[in-house]
Amino acid sequence: MFRFAVLLLALLFAAPAATQSLQAQYEAFLEGTIWPQAKLAGVSRKTFDGAMGAKRLNTDIPGLVTPGAKEPPRRMRQAEFSAPAKYFNERNIGYITATGRSLARKYASTLASIEKTYGVPARILLAIWGRESGFGRVDIPHDAFQVLGTKAFMSTRPELFRRELINALVIVQLGHASPSAMRSSWAGAMGQPQFLPSSYLQYAVDFDGNGHPDIWNSVPDTLASIAAYLKASGWVPGRDWGFEVTVPASVSCALEGPDRGKRISDWAKLGIRRVSGKPFPEHEARAEGFLLMPAGRHGPAFIATPNFYVIKEYNESDLYALFVGHAGDRIQWGDSRFSAGWDRTDSMLRSDIAKMQRALEGKGYDVGGADGLPGFKTRRSIGDWQEKNGRTPTCWPSNALISAIR
Repeated sequence: MFRFAVLLLALLFAAPAATQSLQAQYEAFLEGTIWPQAKLAGVSRKTFDGAMGAKRLNTDIPGLVTPGAKEPPRRMRQAEFSAPAKYFNERNIGYITATGRSLARKYASTLASIEKTYGVPARILLAIWGRESGFGRVDIPHDAFQVLGTKAFMSTRPELFRRELINALVIVQLGHASPSAMRSSWAGAMGQPQFLPSSYLQYAVDFDGNGHPDIWNSVPDTLASIAAYLKASGWVPGRDWGFEVTVPASVSCALEGPDRGKRISDWAKLGIRRVSGKPFPEHEARAEGFLLMPAGRHGPAFIATPNFYVIKEYNESDLYALFVGHAGDRIQWGDSRFSAGWDRTDSMLRSDIAKMQRALEGKGYDVGGADGLPGFKTRRSIGDWQEKNGRTPTCWPSNALISAIR
């Protein structure tokens, strides 16, 4: 009993010591690694100390690893692969639609000026603004320097966050924001448009003319910065983002993807029709479009334009880009939901999908990487495998399919 008590006391006193040791390592990392890089980037010692001098690790941030360790296994269920319908929760999209319409009226002249300058429709800017920060109404809870410093020290992608930390320090050095004003998400994305510091330096715009781009407090700067980002990413003025369509069984879902484009008129010749019953606009019919089936045969289908993939430059998720396009349409034209519904699909672990992806890679399929997320390359590889093996292509994983593909 005495020996057990001694051991217990030793453990209780060891825990704070271990935490203190990790904090000491962090302080040494800031001084020995980050400060020299910041100095080379033109950051003064005063700026560095003001931003980082009293910072402590935030070990509550998701996705951290002990410095030097490999990424831990993840057992996660995410809407991106288990339940696409959750992404289009009507309460959420209804709020963004209604609020977006109200703000479209309030900021009509500003939005018109931004659209004229950058060529990006107001409805798309409003939808992104709403999705990213609830139109600036969502609390941005974290100190950007604490988040970026912690992730630079002990995340699974330290080099990325070291660069972003240096960029954040440069923002302060340039006088664009004070350290206390730079609030971010737990991922280090800042302000109402949720820009990483590198995106701020590249794309943030002083549209209200007060001398610096303020993506935390200024609506004109926020909206213009989003527009600048999309324009730089290749937004094509005058084109839509896409159209919901019906895809006949004779057209394989494995034809999906931005690298398998056809003129939209050629898709129409294959029997693909708009759900509205209207023909594709003439200027769109002459241009390139891409089959998009984000849940394979288990959900709505679309002919997407290059602008859909520009939205994906903002966030690489197909469902994010689809949400933005759909919410934008509803902001401008009314509460029209998707014509097709989302089927109920299996709940799958990301690690299990990754195993299936590796199995497909072993059979010669290009799944776009075994990351556990069924992107378009994985979806169409599933469809190709199903067709080759005498199954009806669905282009979507299931637990049974994961077991079958070995």
